Amino acid sequence: GARGEGKWERVSWDEVLDDIAARIRKALQEGRHNEVAYHVGRPGHEGYMDRILKAWGVDGHNSHTNICSSGARFGYNLWYGYDRPSPDHANAKVILLISAHLESGHYFNPHAQRIIEGKMKGAKLVTMDPRLSNTASMSDYWMPSYPGSEAAVLLAMAKIILDEGLYNRDFLENWVNWQDYLRAKHPGAAMTFETFIEKVREEYAGFTPEYAEQESGVKAPMIVEVARLIGQAGTAFATHNWRSAASGNLGGWAVSRCLHFLNVLTGSVGTPGGTSPNVWNKFKPTFFDNPPAQKFWNELHFPNEYPLAFFEMSFLLPHFLKEKRGRMDVYFSRVFNPVWTYPDGFTWMEAFLSEEMFGMHIALTPTWNETAYFADYVLPMGHSAERHDINSYATHSGVWVAFRQPVLREAARRAGKQVTFTYEVNPGEVWEEDEFWIELSWRIDPDGSLG
Repeated sequence: GARGEGKWERVSWDEVLDDIAARIRKALQEGRHNEVAYHVGRPGHEGYMDRILKAWGVDGHNSHTNICSSGARFGYNLWYGYDRPSPDHANAKVILLISAHLESGHYFNPHAQRIIEGKMKGAKLVTMDPRLSNTASMSDYWMPSYPGSEAAVLLAMAKIILDEGLYNRDFLENWVNWQDYLRAKHPGAAMTFETFIEKVREEYAGFTPEYAEQESGVKAPMIVEVARLIGQAGTAFATHNWRSAASGNLGGWAVSRCLHFLNVLTGSVGTPGGTSPNVWNKFKPTFFDNPPAQKFWNELHFPNEYPLAFFEMSFLLPHFLKEKRGRMDVYFSRVFNPVWTYPDGFTWMEAFLSEEMFGMHIALTPTWNETAYFADYVLPMGHSAERHDINSYATHSGVWVAFRQPVLREAARRAGKQVTFTYEVNPGEVWEEDEFWIELSWRIDPDGSLG
């Protein structure tokens, strides 16, 4: 039946690969590179798909990050070019959390163990959350700020640290570009660190505890007490904000930026008990032989109207297609459900029903979902025990790498069976994902004529 009618029929992997490969090959031969896209939620692997897209020569990666965590990422990125934090909760003296991070920590849920380890060593836990969450109930200090007022409280604490001399002079003097600040903002002032501190104190003079109380509802005495506690913790001050107040809100980036300001002031960046960039605590493989970068810029992902977009403007894709600014000839949605995830799901449904906008939609997913209903092919992709790759996450102040392999394929090998592809032994013909992309790439360019 037509796409979206729900009239499905089973097909073989060979049929699927040949059909998709023929369309991609034709698009590449005709110079329609921007009509091939891979739209992913959370990748769950270490960059292999980006390697495939580069090999195809397409700028085809799209993500959901701009409705997920990009606000918080941007705030961190402004500080040091890294877009996520990795706190050492277990060795901290003070832990400051924005929102209910102890009980609901995205894929950082191992932080719960580290936070409790820190508390058992005497760390003070501070939670800024409008709700009396489970995390707030376990905290030494609950700061129930009004939604959107977090930055005011954080800057008020920064002011106290500056005014009372609780900052880490050595760190600021050596790692903050204070000379550039003075040249840009106060060109006539003396080029000394003391002048810098004086000018910064003037800059934040208006962020008094009383002002923060008026903005947030958090009592001024508590703001002062917590600020002094942070200053006394020094380099053993761990903070975290993933999404919560910093994401999905206008100006939310200021929350993570102001939060990390406290780490910078106390010198608790990259220290035991402090907060590091996430990539310091995450294994990232480097391939021995990388394809060249793409030669094509896909304005459906990064439109010219939004030059400062930190990640792809993915939620605008169906609107651009309706405006006939381009089309998707081959579109992969991978563990991704825009019909449900994005606020205008009906626009996505309308676009998916049009073969003029989406020539072919392939849903790569381990589970049935609303977006898969509007696909031409629903291809079963596996969970961790059906993958053959490595992965790593910044779960604590250490680096680890996990090796995943298809359990049933390995069992078949040990039993002496000859297996060419993982789907031959997996229930439901679930394919190992990297195998799928490698085989698809061979069928796109079997003779190497595309380079």
